[in-house]
Amino acid sequence: MNGVVLVTGVMAAGKSTVAQALAEQLPRAAHVRGDVFRRMIVSGRTEYGPGADGEAEDQLLLRYRLSATTADAYARAGFTAVVQDVVLGAHLTAYVELVRTRPLYVVVLAPRAETVAAREADRAKTGYDGAAWTVPALDEVLRASTPRIGLWLDTSELTVAETVEKILAGRERARVA
Repeated sequence: MNGVVLVTGVMAAGKSTVAQALAEQLPRAAHVRGDVFRRMIVSGRTEYGPGADGEAEDQLLLRYRLSATTADAYARAGFTAVVQDVVLGAHLTAYVELVRTRPLYVVVLAPRAETVAAREADRAKTGYDGAAWTVPALDEVLRASTPRIGLWLDTSELTVAETVEKILAGRERARVA
């Protein structure tokens, strides 16, 4: 795989771990962590939640533009950019349009909601606070509103290594541009 690979899915789907492991399997790769761009906003940050618009939407789109531009820069320098972020619903199509590098691959990690809930309970950081997003609510956005583009993987029963193997084996299905 070369170019840009977007690894997306709900929080606690395994995006960070899988993106890192995928990048480690490639000869020249960079792991672009989308959440880093959110955390760079020191003051005035507005978190994106269900039904958000205005400033929260603007900041989310800024984060996507920054990660897409960064991915393109790494790709121009000869690295495969493996981008990892929560890009769901109509935002997925918009993100694909932001990335200029070709080829562009999209991998959607789609473990079952109960698997996500168990993973969330086992990790140190928390993505679901119950007030903004819940596992069922974000899973609904993934399954009902996200365009079926790229390679979708139910990773509920897969190890990280098995997931990376499936991504590499399915790279042509993952290719969207």
